[in-house]
Amino acid sequence: MDKRFLILENGRVFEGRPFGAPPENGGVTGELVFTTGMCGYIETLTDPSYYGQIVIQTFPLIGNYGVIEEDFEGKSALFGYVVSEWCENPSNFRSQYTVDEYLRRAGIPGVWGVDTRELTRMIRERGVMNVLITDELPADLVAEIEKIKKYSVTDAVRSVTADKTEFFPADGESRYRVALIDYGAKAGIVRELTRRGCDVTVVPSSATADEILALSPDGIMLSNGPGDPAENTECIGTVRALLGRIPIFGICLGHQLLALAAGSRTEKLKFGHRGGNQPVRDVLGGRTYITSQNHGYAVSPDTVKRGEVRFVNANDMTVEGIDYPGEQAFSVQFHPEARSGPRDTAFLFDRFTGMMEVKKNAEG
Repeated sequence: MDKRFLILENGRVFEGRPFGAPPENGGVTGELVFTTGMCGYIETLTDPSYYGQIVIQTFPLIGNYGVIEEDFEGKSALFGYVVSEWCENPSNFRSQYTVDEYLRRAGIPGVWGVDTRELTRMIRERGVMNVLITDELPADLVAEIEKIKKYSVTDAVRSVTADKTEFFPADGESRYRVALIDYGAKAGIVRELTRRGCDVTVVPSSATADEILALSPDGIMLSNGPGDPAENTECIGTVRALLGRIPIFGICLGHQLLALAAGSRTEKLKFGHRGGNQPVRDVLGGRTYITSQNHGYAVSPDTVKRGEVRFVNANDMTVEGIDYPGEQAFSVQFHPEARSGPRDTAFLFDRFTGMMEVKKNAEG
């Protein structure tokens, strides 16, 4: 029987079975994280925010409804995929092929038949760890573990951002022009904007403030994306130059970059929030929403001075959203556009279009 191994930086070795693509150059190293979604594995596999990471699915059976390209969120960027069991014979009239075939096409090594529950508990107790996926155990395991420890996710946004500017017309009547800065944007953001009458121009993360303003947008969307937000100093400078000049809505990494541009700081979480069941409380209205999330960093609450914290995580009280009432801007850590759901917070896109409407009316 073929074998594939997970070697963790704490010295633990898990033996599983291979699927997907073979690891290149003897092995693939990444940051081991888990996601708790019971569905939505297609969106997970195609979310650029997973760049540099090896993803554990905590739900025990993955692939039962196959792979459907229409549901892709973007180009796959994760480095590896770990499941308890994968379904070889999916049952869904929309299914085009299996998860195994998708991973092979995308060049992503997968491991199945391991105790994903034990792996997840380990990360929850110790925190996120680096891991190597390999088909052969190294002769010198101690030396290999030292190499694994040195890995870090770098240049993440540059690796997933758009290569060029792209235009998406509004569905039906065009009412607003939105510049979407792509830090690793999910297709769902474009979909939610265009269905609300927005012409969306997607620009690379390297676009300058002057280049963005030259598009004459009514609003600016800051997308999700991977990696350490503080690493993106040029992007932060661009957002700082735009803040207060035009309505801005930030999601996930866009939320963090907006906070950094406004003078706040970010911090790495022990194991992050990834899944479709994160409770978020509106501190103004008191209502709690169930949200989809995928992030390993958060805005440090004590550093928020320029804005006002609007949403907090009901589990750990981390910052989930900030309003900038004097500067026509707001942002959230969670994903109101999540295709696999929940849909509780999709109204935030209406809030954004409402801000753009106010701006247009004020300009006459």
